[in-house]
Amino acid sequence: MAGPAVVSTLLLRNVPLFSQLPEGQLALLTKVVTRKTFPRSTTIINAGDPTDALYIVISGRLKVMMSDDEGREVILAILGQGEFFGEMGLVDDAPRSATVIAIEPCELLVMSKADFKKCLAENFDICMGVMRGLVKRLRDADKKIGSLALMDVYGRVARLLLEMSETIDGQKVVTKKLPKQDIAKMIGASREMVSRVMKDLQTGGYIEVKAGAIFLRDNILMAH
Repeated sequence: MAGPAVVSTLLLRNVPLFSQLPEGQLALLTKVVTRKTFPRSTTIINAGDPTDALYIVISGRLKVMMSDDEGREVILAILGQGEFFGEMGLVDDAPRSATVIAIEPCELLVMSKADFKKCLAENFDICMGVMRGLVKRLRDADKKIGSLALMDVYGRVARLLLEMSETIDGQKVVTKKLPKQDIAKMIGASREMVSRVMKDLQTGGYIEVKAGAIFLRDNILMAH
């Protein structure tokens, strides 16, 4: 891990959580936020650890996961540019609820617990940004619970692909690498079942895999 790098007001302006702050407050934030790089596969935080900082993603992707004593794992979320993590324990002073691991080289902004709480106390916009983030996590969790209870594996795979996709020239495409093992851990199924479903989706014309990307058809939720 490299040492801290310079944090500019321009960098902070491009972070959704800070984008509405006036220049003077951004300048003050540059003094309390550090910028760090982490290699692929680095564990940023561990479930059960004391909560000591907020992390904001400048670049790269990370996975948020839980595991049990038998080594079984579930991926709760994939985080990317502009997203933040670690705020839950800072709000309720509880230990880390999940482990976060870099799935590619990452650059993060880090803010200490004391500075984060000071920011919340002094900045309504940051409070609202954190609340919106918490509400999004809650809504995503509700969706996941619903799909686990109500959808078969085909539906869960289809919904996940839609969530991970971006629209390019009117076509929904998953451009980020999404290994079948990770899909399995995100939807509560085996890797073998995910492989079978992906193959069936291709055969049925619901998805097309080419050049490392997955192209989704409009009728993908009708699969199976």
